[in-house]
Amino acid sequence: MKVEFEVPALTEFPEIPVIINNAMAHCQPFVAKPEHQAQLGYPGELVEDWHDKAIDKMRDLLGKFRSLRVFMDTCVKCGACTDKCHYYLGTADPKNMPVARQDLLRAVYRRYFTFAGKYFPKLVGAVDLTEEVIADWYRYFYQCSECRRCAGYCPIGIDTAEITMAAREILDHIGIGQKYSNEIIGKVHKIGNNLGLPQAALADTLAGLEEDIQEQIGVAVKLPLDRKGAQVLLVTPSADFFTEPHVDGLIGYAKVFHRAGIDWTLSSYASEAANFGVFTGSYEHMQKVAMRIRDAALALGVQRIVVGECGHAWRVAYSFWNSLIGPFDFLDPDYPVPQHICELTYDLIQQGALKFDPEVHRDKVITFHDSCNVSRGSRMGNTPGGQFTIPREIIKACSNNFVDMAADTIRENTFCCGGGGGLLTDDLLELRVKGAMPRAQALQQVIEDYGVTHMAAICAICKSQFTKVLPMYGMGMDMVISVHQLVGDALIMDNEQCRK
Repeated sequence: MKVEFEVPALTEFPEIPVIINNAMAHCQPFVAKPEHQAQLGYPGELVEDWHDKAIDKMRDLLGKFRSLRVFMDTCVKCGACTDKCHYYLGTADPKNMPVARQDLLRAVYRRYFTFAGKYFPKLVGAVDLTEEVIADWYRYFYQCSECRRCAGYCPIGIDTAEITMAAREILDHIGIGQKYSNEIIGKVHKIGNNLGLPQAALADTLAGLEEDIQEQIGVAVKLPLDRKGAQVLLVTPSADFFTEPHVDGLIGYAKVFHRAGIDWTLSSYASEAANFGVFTGSYEHMQKVAMRIRDAALALGVQRIVVGECGHAWRVAYSFWNSLIGPFDFLDPDYPVPQHICELTYDLIQQGALKFDPEVHRDKVITFHDSCNVSRGSRMGNTPGGQFTIPREIIKACSNNFVDMAADTIRENTFCCGGGGGLLTDDLLELRVKGAMPRAQALQQVIEDYGVTHMAAICAICKSQFTKVLPMYGMGMDMVISVHQLVGDALIMDNEQCRK
């Protein structure tokens, strides 16, 4: 692949870049076509009265979400967030400092919604909403992955992700949507998954995987589809159905269910765990996408809903499902709603229901990438920090060589992969590569210090992003691996072996 931009150099120690004004002003995603906008109920192009509609939508959001008004009013420009964004560290563009990106919206808010901004705009940094401002919104609010790392360092707790979501929703409502996210949401509404994969194709894919597993291990592991009365409905990112390393994770889930004797199913109606509504900032579309999962669970009569390895799918499920599509009084109250696949696997390990041969991974030295939406937008298990400990304990149970990356780059401080927030599209490849630099730097350090060969992850976007961009930093795309591929490959499926 020909790269028409300079890939950042990986240094021994993290460095705060010298500011380069407008370094990424040329970078923006493709704008949604009218048909992509129409299927979501948005205008197909910039409306004539865009100014008034934008201000009206901002007023609506400020009324709905008290937190947004608080975030607009409380920033004191302390600078704690300035060097926390992976995009600023990778691009040096000052508008990728979280505080500066927020101010693109805050300056307009001050102009139209504060006394000082209305009458003394220059004194408080208020600006009129112009087409140039709208253009900046579209550029830089799509240079934010909503990872919330900056929020973890903000002494006031300002959540840049919520500000980004608000700006994107305003843009959609005046006719400037992002092609990648809006096209995908339309596919989910129409067919049930991000890929637009119909039921027949999905059934054929699963049948092929069953044949592959039978051929590889001699065990008839099933991947059932639309099985009524199953105990568990698995909702997983559609990437798990068709490409490496995702599909190996799906095979790992199937092996776990098979070995534990759990009756489970996938749904062709709700064959997607991911929810791009959170990326566009639309709670309406977030709810509509999530409702397919509730409807499928009711139609199939399942007792549990388990979410596969997908970061923002788990964030939406854990943080939003109860208010968007609850209550879940039709499910078994003995299990958490929702339940992450890692929680299920970890519980089975604790019960002694799964046994592993760690020697299968003797050629691997494994580290773990904490996906941002899991780390800072959810939790797992019944103890604080379970979202950090549970995946690591699973990896340690099925392998013998695990090391962590630097403490300030993992757990709640984790760096985003650089492709989240609706940015996993090749029209933003430069941004993705530069945004991945902090994670690549931390990974390079453990490669050099400990001989790390593989980095495991539990997010479909992270896996897709890393397999694309790590080779540009001189690393192998095949070093990215699903946690449940590690599980599935080491899981002892033979009863005689388990009794030994």
